[in-house]
Amino acid sequence: MSDNLHVNLNCKEPKLDVPTTHSKPNKRWRLAFATIYCARVLHSLLNEKKNGSKLPVAAPSFDVFNVKPDAFSRIDQTTLTEIVKEKNVDLLLEFGGVESVADALETDIKNGISGAVDDVALRQEAFGSNTYKRPPAKSLFHFVVEAFKDLTVFILLFCATLSLGFGIKEHGLKEGWYDGGSIFVAVILVVSVSAVSNFRQNRQFEKLSKVSNNIKVDVFRNGRRQQISIFEIVVGDVVGLKIGDQVPADGLFLDGHSLQVDESSMTGESDHVEVNSSHNPFLFSGTKVADGYAQMLVTSVGMNTTWGQMMSTISRDTNEQTPLQARLNKLTSSIGKVGMAVAFLVLVVSLVRYFTGNTEDENGNREFIGSNIKAVDMVHSMVTIIAAAFTILAVAIPKGLLLAVTLILTYSMKRMMADQAMVRKLSACETMGSATTICTGKTGTLTLNQMKVTKIWLGQEPIEVSSSISTNLLNLIQQGVALNTTGSVYKASSGSSKFEFSGSPTEKAILSWAVLELDMDMEILKQNCTILHVEAFNSEKKRSGVSIRSKADNTIHVHWKGAAEMILAMCSRYYDASGSMKDMDDDERMIFEQIIQGMAASSLRCIAFAHTQIPGEEHEIGVGLQNLKEHSLTLIGLVGIKDPCRPGVRKAVEDCQCAGVNVKMITGDNVFTARAMATECGILRPDQDMTSEGRR
Repeated sequence: MSDNLHVNLNCKEPKLDVPTTHSKPNKRWRLAFATIYCARVLHSLLNEKKNGSKLPVAAPSFDVFNVKPDAFSRIDQTTLTEIVKEKNVDLLLEFGGVESVADALETDIKNGISGAVDDVALRQEAFGSNTYKRPPAKSLFHFVVEAFKDLTVFILLFCATLSLGFGIKEHGLKEGWYDGGSIFVAVILVVSVSAVSNFRQNRQFEKLSKVSNNIKVDVFRNGRRQQISIFEIVVGDVVGLKIGDQVPADGLFLDGHSLQVDESSMTGESDHVEVNSSHNPFLFSGTKVADGYAQMLVTSVGMNTTWGQMMSTISRDTNEQTPLQARLNKLTSSIGKVGMAVAFLVLVVSLVRYFTGNTEDENGNREFIGSNIKAVDMVHSMVTIIAAAFTILAVAIPKGLLLAVTLILTYSMKRMMADQAMVRKLSACETMGSATTICTGKTGTLTLNQMKVTKIWLGQEPIEVSSSISTNLLNLIQQGVALNTTGSVYKASSGSSKFEFSGSPTEKAILSWAVLELDMDMEILKQNCTILHVEAFNSEKKRSGVSIRSKADNTIHVHWKGAAEMILAMCSRYYDASGSMKDMDDDERMIFEQIIQGMAASSLRCIAFAHTQIPGEEHEIGVGLQNLKEHSLTLIGLVGIKDPCRPGVRKAVEDCQCAGVNVKMITGDNVFTARAMATECGILRPDQDMTSEGRR
């Protein structure tokens, strides 16, 4: 037995892959784990021997456990919150700057986090998810109680109670409950329909809030720029921001140009705040990018952000009356007051007539005969008089009006929801029924928002084949596209020839054209140049610019890109198709304007590229380093971008016009492009003047 039990138990001791330095609690934990494990092995061996099975001599084997130290042990959420929320620059510098924070969060500032499922789950466990606590959903009982708080319902219940009591007193239980009971039934119907309608409306609003709040955000994960839900952002993510974006979480400025943020939602101040790496690298959730673009490192998400802490103290109440309900409640209240005055007047007159002996019973005898009247007869007469007064009051209040309005609004809401219209408020049913004009955007609403470069002009000649473009002109185009953009190009390193383009639809169309047709390598161009200053695109300027320094010859160049008519006004020269530079006189400018109008008349969005080189003598005084040169530029070329009209738009516009609803298109595009698109969608007739009174 001793031979059979001769088993090398020491070989079963687990080998723990842990750091070389251990605290006393860790050493005790290891010892306890090994003891328990060996005891269980010995117990198992003894059971097998007891059952008669032969125990083989086991070869030495080891169970390996990877016990890693705590993740993100160099920094915790409290420190991150203190740095950003308090705008504590000293604490940030003490920690080593933004790069040290990124290193502590195991984030590559260029490529972002790995984006693996376990990495994201670990970050969510350590720092939380990017969601906010919401108050619990209101129950049906809550809406029933709210419905009973209505003034009209109170009056009806009071009248029903009195009518029921006096009716039973006067006519008995068998017939006396009719009037009061019918009022009670009406009240129950009104309360039930109103409560159920508001309950369903609240549930629908909660669903709508989840959809409307689920915006897409650009993040960099594993070197790839991609769009994810705002709820999927985790601490350590590198987020791309551009004009109009909402900052999705609290964080620190990594890289960017001319970033200005609107913090009015947080501070109430309307002035835009400049964010940079030196003086103010702090970004807060809920604010909006007013100008520029940047990349930020996420340091706090969800309830740990400043916005999350503010939202936790705010509760939403969506139980609002529609305009029609408010007006009808006012009308009902006025009618009730008049009815109450009339009922009181009738009561007073009836009492005066009764006590002065001017009333008679069914037999023609006076009802009130002074002290000879019986108490029972007097009480019966008083009940009859009071019942008559309250009957007037009950009849004066429109009991069915509230029920009818609630039913109509609920029916309208169901019809709109069946047409895929998300009804956030019942008042929308009334508003849409009164609408006479619909104002709509163009891009993405009337069009598919799938843009593609379809026309190219270099000088005054259209270009059909990209191989015919001269080398120096091709270099300038590639430089202007690659360095003057907020978009990006991603190609998998596995050798795949497929590219992924990110950015605005216009940026993606231009990048796609430059990469696929002009063989542009964006990374090489960025490596060969240093960006000095950037003026980001916005809807007012309709252009964007960048100044760069070439690493090859140390020359400074300025590139502009934007609406063709805006860029053309800044140019005094142009490149022809062969790449030669020529002066632009008034006649030449007129030809370019006609080219732009021609492309716009074909529903093309016309984008122009311009360039200038800063002379060497101007380097010393800083020209092009902070303020970009905006005059005496050289026009490189024009591109026309097509955005197809969405199917079914023309039919929808015709339906609206047949119903007497005018449709107006709002766009920042060239007026000729807007006219062509409006004509294509049926908003304008081919012979209709946009400035006429009958325009749509």
